[in-house]
Amino acid sequence: MSINRSRTRRISAAVAALTAALVAPLLSASPAGAAAAAVTLPPAHAGFDYQIGGAYTPPAGVTVVSRDREASPAPGAYNICYVNAFQVQPSELDEWDADLLLRDSSGNVIIDEEWDEAILDVSTAAKRDRIAAKVNGWIDGCAAKGFQAIEPDNYDSYDRSRGKFGTAAAMAYITKLSAHAHTKGLAIAQKNTADLAEYRSTTGLDFAIAEECGEWNECDSFTDHFGDNVIVIEYTSKGLSTACKGWKDKLSIVRRDLDVSPIGSSGYLRQTC
Repeated sequence: MSINRSRTRRISAAVAALTAALVAPLLSASPAGAAAAAVTLPPAHAGFDYQIGGAYTPPAGVTVVSRDREASPAPGAYNICYVNAFQVQPSELDEWDADLLLRDSSGNVIIDEEWDEAILDVSTAAKRDRIAAKVNGWIDGCAAKGFQAIEPDNYDSYDRSRGKFGTAAAMAYITKLSAHAHTKGLAIAQKNTADLAEYRSTTGLDFAIAEECGEWNECDSFTDHFGDNVIVIEYTSKGLSTACKGWKDKLSIVRRDLDVSPIGSSGYLRQTC
């Protein structure tokens, strides 16, 4: 299970301007936001539970739940479907064509070492099309199960790509996922990646899921662009305290254990403001 914890910081105005200039031609033919008005966003400032490590009956007061794409939605809740969109979990390597795995100059697959996950190669339009075709199939599965939204993880994999692709390619790819999610009536989240929050209208992203924004003092990087449509997940008491102090009356906030263990497991932890 991949749980990406972004520690990125805001890029400088000069870099942001360059990114926008590079991305504009890549996205001009992809109207990701065109159908966004038809989707239903998760309610703001709602009871939230993060269950990507295993599904269980939501605790009392929880009305929004995020679960892995292989799980079923929680009855009676607003359900977000977690999809590892930019990286490959070790057990799924053989499900991908070899040339779609990002490789270094020696031909070795580039791995996100924190999670032992291969990174997908979104560096070219042709590869983005092929990768999106597979991931969009997962999105179709989420829609068929009754999920209301998509959580595509590892948007910031460009930080771990060793320069093989950058923000422009990542944005062009996620725009394809946004456009497809919207055709299925699904909202789609920006997962972490505070540096690119300002481009959410261009990429068609509807709300944000921010891990450790309290821990790293970057929650306002998301609220500046998504307003109250931000779900905050913390993993430390410090992060929870900071998030609650600043946004407990506005945002959905929860603290979970690092492994996002299901209730009943020895490591299970869940706290709110």
